[in-house]
Amino acid sequence: METISSCPICNIQVLTVELEWHANSHFDDDQLQRDMELAHQMALAESSTDTMNDPKRYSGSFTSDSNTLGASSSHSGYSRHHSELLDEQISCLVRAQIRSEVQEVEGGIMSLLKSCLESEDGSSTCMISCYIDHHQSLSSEDKGWGCGWRNIQMLSSHLLKQRPEAREVLFGGSGFVPDIPSLQRWLEIAWDKNFDKIGSSHFHNEVYGAKKWIGAAECATLFRSFGLRARVVDFDSTESSDLQSKNGSRAASQVRGPMDKFLTKNDSPKSSSELCREDAESMRGQQALVDWVWNYFASGRSDRLATQRVTVSNKTPLYFQHQGHSRTIVGIQKKMAHRGFHEQYSLLILDPGHRTAELERSLRSKKGWQRLVKRGVHTLRKPQYQLCYVDPGIATSEEMEQLKIIAGILVRF
Repeated sequence: METISSCPICNIQVLTVELEWHANSHFDDDQLQRDMELAHQMALAESSTDTMNDPKRYSGSFTSDSNTLGASSSHSGYSRHHSELLDEQISCLVRAQIRSEVQEVEGGIMSLLKSCLESEDGSSTCMISCYIDHHQSLSSEDKGWGCGWRNIQMLSSHLLKQRPEAREVLFGGSGFVPDIPSLQRWLEIAWDKNFDKIGSSHFHNEVYGAKKWIGAAECATLFRSFGLRARVVDFDSTESSDLQSKNGSRAASQVRGPMDKFLTKNDSPKSSSELCREDAESMRGQQALVDWVWNYFASGRSDRLATQRVTVSNKTPLYFQHQGHSRTIVGIQKKMAHRGFHEQYSLLILDPGHRTAELERSLRSKKGWQRLVKRGVHTLRKPQYQLCYVDPGIATSEEMEQLKIIAGILVRF
């Protein structure tokens, strides 16, 4: 005799043998949110009915203490139901998520890059990260809006390979990097867990299926929801920070929204004094950024993996956000000063907008790879930048509550 089971998403009675297929089908369209709301309403209604039928409800007198107890009980019941629904949603997502397609590079991108850096002429030293996969944007999927998600995928590939503790908790322990729709589901779950309430309100708590740009705050939110210690560093000029604080658009040390300051444009003509001030501000920002990046990778270097020119760091790559685009910093190069000139820095960057096949071909042949990977300091002319990285270890329960607020480390210049 065939048995009947209740769907954990919508409570509909289905054949037990078809239960998993039915539950997973909720992820095939945009009905999930409504299904979850319906299930939540049914759970509350059932709880209310049980309470009404409980004879103990009417025993004794209703003192202020008993009312307080009832309110506390109701809140506890709501939290329990919400937690149970989240657990069911996560369980279904773990089974339904899809592996992101990535072009395999024999030997690995970072190994090829290390070989290219070692073969260069001249005196230079480099700090680079370990393993990472390059995830490219596709015209059929995310061209023009998905760079943030692709950078999260790149950072995830590093964490899954290099951090055993991260592999155990990321994406339900699946061991692979999910596709963009699955990542969007995970971000919504992070918001449901009350991570980054300010950022979630910007998206109205919905991002699945939408072609919405995300930023460093969303990257940190996603990783923090798994217990990873993701940090955001905010590079901003004193003038820009003070102006924004006066206008009330953002607090100096609070990361707000995905692209709040990176989409702000001022098309009005600028005076020569304004242009001069911007040039000076840009130079300060360039130096502050490269100094921070160099010290970041240097603090995690492993002398065991060092060569004369290239040192491999155990630090995670950096999610690199600026106006209109985001990329992944995988290292930094410093060329020694000559005749009194300052050292020349170049960021080593993987861009989701580049084709993986072209990147591999140029690195393997050692021809034209600089154009794809190197970005000199002179190209850093944006007024603000944000970085996101992940510290080792898994957060404690007390830490998790603190991680729900995305407060960035502010570096003024």
